[in-house]
Amino acid sequence: MVNVNDIREILYNISKKIIIPSFGNLSNNQISYKNNKDIVTEIDIKVEKELHFELSKLIKNSKFVGEETYFKDPLILKYYQSDNYCWTVDPIDGTSNFAKSKDRFAVMVSLTKNKQIIQSFIYKPISEEFMFADKTGTFFNDKKIQLSVNTTIEKSIGSISTKYWDENQKEKIFAIKDKFNDINSYGSIGCEYFDIVLEKRDFTLLSRLHPWDHIPGVFIVRQAGGHDCHFDKLEYKFYENTKNLVVSGSKKLSYAILNLIGE
Repeated sequence: MVNVNDIREILYNISKKIIIPSFGNLSNNQISYKNNKDIVTEIDIKVEKELHFELSKLIKNSKFVGEETYFKDPLILKYYQSDNYCWTVDPIDGTSNFAKSKDRFAVMVSLTKNKQIIQSFIYKPISEEFMFADKTGTFFNDKKIQLSVNTTIEKSIGSISTKYWDENQKEKIFAIKDKFNDINSYGSIGCEYFDIVLEKRDFTLLSRLHPWDHIPGVFIVRQAGGHDCHFDKLEYKFYENTKNLVVSGSKKLSYAILNLIGE
């Protein structure tokens, strides 16, 4: 494992040097779109390059998967199947919020090897909040967090993906929305995972699963005592091209959601 304080310092320094000075100060020519729909800023690209440089120094010969790097070379996902340590990075999770000067965005980093998640980190630049997980558990600003959620469907607050479902699932997924207390999205799944651990939210129901969006947060929820599984009830297989995932504060809630979908 790498030293947590090394990661904290890297994220803090990159935030102060690149992210914070640009927050609320982006010009139109610094914002573009990939695939003609997904927003990306010059800051996303700069942060990812800086993270690649800094993280690579911590573990010699480690591999790197970044959101922006992937769109240039999708074959980098093969690193998850190798014996090498691999960093996975979302430079700014919640880019649309960041571009609109909204504070719900985060920097996410995880370390994997041999199909196993070893460490995960989420940093919120505006509030300077830091959460990480390793084999010993999940920690928020160095205090260990243990989930004690025992909520019901009717009291639950969470988010449900609005697209990318298979046609035979879409109708069932959308039909269950009114069963919950509230369904809303932050526009940053990293911030949602953060708040599931803090028990401010209860679950998220996901369709498309880009690894940089979910490896860090899923592991952080899992190590805090939460639960994650695909619709076959097997835990998140980040190293495969998978879809359809429920992540929640408890196995009981996850299975209750799956039962709703299956009805």
